[in-house]
Amino acid sequence: MAGAGLRVLHLGKFYPPASGGMESHVQTLARAQAALGAQVEVLCANHAVDGQGTSHEFHGRSPTREDWDGLVRVTRLGRLASVARMDVMPDLPRALSRALGRGVDVVHLHTPNPTWVLALDVVRGLPPLFITHHSDVIRQKVAGALFKPFEALLYARARRVLATSEAYVPGSPLLRAFRSKVRALPLGLELAPYLQPSNAAREAEARWRAEGPLWLMVGRLVYYKGLFTALEALTRVPGRLVVVGQGPLEAEARRRARALGVEGRVTWAGYLPPDALVGALRAATALWFCGNARSEAYGLSQVEAMASGKPVLNTAIPHSGVPWVSLHEQTGLTVPVGDAAALAAAARRLLEEPGLAQRLGHAARERAVAEFRHDVMAWRSLSLYAEALGRPAPVAAPTALRLAETA
Repeated sequence: MAGAGLRVLHLGKFYPPASGGMESHVQTLARAQAALGAQVEVLCANHAVDGQGTSHEFHGRSPTREDWDGLVRVTRLGRLASVARMDVMPDLPRALSRALGRGVDVVHLHTPNPTWVLALDVVRGLPPLFITHHSDVIRQKVAGALFKPFEALLYARARRVLATSEAYVPGSPLLRAFRSKVRALPLGLELAPYLQPSNAAREAEARWRAEGPLWLMVGRLVYYKGLFTALEALTRVPGRLVVVGQGPLEAEARRRARALGVEGRVTWAGYLPPDALVGALRAATALWFCGNARSEAYGLSQVEAMASGKPVLNTAIPHSGVPWVSLHEQTGLTVPVGDAAALAAAARRLLEEPGLAQRLGHAARERAVAEFRHDVMAWRSLSLYAEALGRPAPVAAPTALRLAETA
């Protein structure tokens, strides 16, 4: 097998059922690497106080616990506190020492992640380090500036720094500083639930379809998702906006919807179980991906929509992978950042131009299958490890998938 015998330790912020793109990526990559024969372990913070819920906002002290996600050993470190996005985890030194003591060939860190960066900065004799740079620190300018020397120190020790797309590299001072060791590793997903939906997903789709034109947003309700732009655009198009996610801006967004007069056409769905989300994606006319800052570096929900055969309306965030994931006039339509009128015009095109939504959706599904499958991502990651470590490259590349019918 491609990863036979390789021992990989992933260091993440949190792990599902905690919500979030980085969290789902760590799980997908860890599972897929294990399926290719690697021995995979994950260390992360325990988001849950009582073992329940998906939000990783701090609500009190959580315990340390260890479990298995299939073939992946997962240690969730208890949190004592969370200060300026840094998690205080008293068991971290001991848990890291135990994990390294079991034998590790590759340590794979996912950033931004100040807790782990500071912890690894003081570890000597660290195994070969790989860092997936999910995004720059954009909004927290003061904290980011104070943290930058510690981050640079660790990046200098890394064998490879992995960007989620080549498009993100030119706009990132940190990635540019280490350009010689930067490689691209596009994020991928397990696509089977979208290509071959369950009966429960089809039943959920039927319920959503009764709503008429359906526009979908998926993600945490935070500033860089562009939710207010979407609400303003909704005033100019027919249909219902379904907002899937939770976060600190929900109350303000509800007030904004009320002020704009669209409160009755917005569904605040919160967290949706996987089958219900697949059903909503299949029923939707399009995904609205309205990111407004480079904190939005990629957008895995775009891949979910594309695999479901749906076009994506995304934004031209400079030096972000967002418009690279879904391509303008090929798999969706790209509009300027923060431009509600342009977003509404793109949405109306999907409703008014015969065959446009179907053409874009079909191409979106093809691109998802070719570029964003979990096994393709895992094989690429193992190949990058091998190249940096001077080992033979994995020879068993994933075989092509026949495009599944989703109609």
